[in-house]
Amino acid sequence: MTAFETSLDAPSPIDSGHRFDAKRHWEASLHLAFEARGGVTRMTRSRHLGPLRVQRPFHPEGRDGPCHVYLLHPPGGLVSGDALSINARVGAHAHALLTTPAANKLYKADSHGVAWQQHTRLEVADGGVLEWLPQETLAFDGSRGQQTTEIALEGDARCLGWEVMALGRPASALPFASGRIEQRFRLTRDGRPLWLERQPLDPGHRRFRGFWGQGGASVQATLWVIGLQDGHDAVDALREALGASTRWAVTVRHGVLLLRYLGRERNEAWDLCCRAWYILRPRLIGLPAHTPRIWRT
Repeated sequence: MTAFETSLDAPSPIDSGHRFDAKRHWEASLHLAFEARGGVTRMTRSRHLGPLRVQRPFHPEGRDGPCHVYLLHPPGGLVSGDALSINARVGAHAHALLTTPAANKLYKADSHGVAWQQHTRLEVADGGVLEWLPQETLAFDGSRGQQTTEIALEGDARCLGWEVMALGRPASALPFASGRIEQRFRLTRDGRPLWLERQPLDPGHRRFRGFWGQGGASVQATLWVIGLQDGHDAVDALREALGASTRWAVTVRHGVLLLRYLGRERNEAWDLCCRAWYILRPRLIGLPAHTPRIWRT
């Protein structure tokens, strides 16, 4: 047996991430692929490393409907040193809906202040459709990390997704008073950037409290849609159906519809995104919204 083969069979504590100092590093990854075969979208690839995997794919909207998949992370959240990577590719004319069974939690950093990382890359081929609908993310006081979402579309691919973030635990009188979370979004079509964004969430920075920035809000949400036939008409429909509010706004630019929420109520933000999805999904793919069963459990 070669030295290389030995190292694969018996990784050292440092390589495996089982350490508790400033260099701790725990990896988990998931690679998924979906293809249209005989008019049915099938999950053709599911490769995982560490505690990140999926339940079996199923078709609650009929065999010719989207393939629903639940992403599972048994630990239930991220701690210092965690590095999660999710990669999903939807092939030409395939349609996948990805969601999670529960909220994702971002726990307080350890005594070394080691950050966590979460990277999501979503690719959709020409003619494909992806719905990215994870349940909300809950950030505990003192959490430190970086959350990156990349969406790469090809041709006339379509995508609808959201990110709902709640900071602190107000019900327990534990606000998000320390730590730092950085969110990054990158959306491209055929390699051309359509939406690039970087947002630091730092309670120690004046932007976090200033009315020109976060304004002290503890909950925020972003919903995006790409591929609508008439984005401006969709904006009008949302405004009419959801009603006027100072806590949310919607716009469309470069073919990207963005709906934003900034407030203090997690349930309000989630409900807003769901209601918007019910309005936008028929306009995007010609199908009524079909609520994932896992959301009701």
